Amino acid sequence: MNNALLCLSLTFLGASVLLAIDAAPTHAVPEIKAGDSNSMAHADISPTPFSPVTLPGNGLAQHSFLYSGEWDFRKPVQTLFVVRDGKVAWTYDIPTKDEHGNLQELGDATMLSNGNILFCRKIGASEITPDKKIVWNIDAPEGSEIHCVQPIGLDRVLVVQNGNPAKLMIIQKATGKIEKELTIPVQHPDKPHLQFRRVHMTQAGTFLAAHLDQGKVVEYDKDGKEIWSFAAPGPWSAARLKNGNTLITSGASTVREVNPKGDVVWEFNQKDVPDIKLFILQEASRLANGNTVICNWCPVNLKNPKDWPGSVQLLEVTPEKKVVWALRSWDAPADLGPASSIQLLDEPGVAENGDLQR
Repeated sequence: MNNALLCLSLTFLGASVLLAIDAAPTHAVPEIKAGDSNSMAHADISPTPFSPVTLPGNGLAQHSFLYSGEWDFRKPVQTLFVVRDGKVAWTYDIPTKDEHGNLQELGDATMLSNGNILFCRKIGASEITPDKKIVWNIDAPEGSEIHCVQPIGLDRVLVVQNGNPAKLMIIQKATGKIEKELTIPVQHPDKPHLQFRRVHMTQAGTFLAAHLDQGKVVEYDKDGKEIWSFAAPGPWSAARLKNGNTLITSGASTVREVNPKGDVVWEFNQKDVPDIKLFILQEASRLANGNTVICNWCPVNLKNPKDWPGSVQLLEVTPEKKVVWALRSWDAPADLGPASSIQLLDEPGVAENGDLQR
């Protein structure tokens, strides 16, 4: 991110939390020169204290998954990865900057049952086939950003457009018709970059919004009326679980499961994993076996990318908070880059039907 930071001082459960978040509408990207390596394999990397040498689990072979991450400024491209059987099976690159010099950021991404991948890139969102043909696309209007996109069946898509005003839209992909449009209230209409990273529709037809710049998660009904909320510092994502609870990630290195009454019934934070440094936890998914998979995004905390390979990108933890999988993959055979979004492809359910708890 850049040097302009917004310090959010929030009070949560009686404690004051100071959270530094990028406050500018775009990131400042170091100059990328021709011939820069896409790998840290040849970098002069010193040992770091961010994770142990030996990690639990089976590395890339633990799960098949779709992976994306924002702000990998080491590279001239940003990459979507599909990993199967411990190997990179498919990739798709977009330029770090488009032809107009606008920064692109990979975030929300979902593989559909037909093999297509729906993803956002800050300045727009697209759906791409396995043979890399774009079959649907939307560009963010000037002054707005798109950081969350969700498939609603195979024929519709939910898009949230950060901006003034911030808008939630359900769009028919074939015709481009906007089937539903809601204005979502935001604290800083003139700072779209900080408004939202995840806003998704629940299986009940409500909308669960993580208000990044307001320090709360809000559930809205189909007409945009607030029906539930929970205060959380710097919430990045919120997922409605099958048990009715809500799984929330916080920029304060914390994942919380909250019941409808607002009680925290499960929490995972730094004290639960003292040997693995937690940074900004962007997405968390609840698996069918009850475990939780977490994206641990480091660039704003580790400003020197030579330090990144010491950090863990993904963790899987049990309900008892035991880490059964930690992935640190910054070099061959897979330099995955920073972690923003993961969809496990070995989970039961149909993604576009809302079956996954993410």
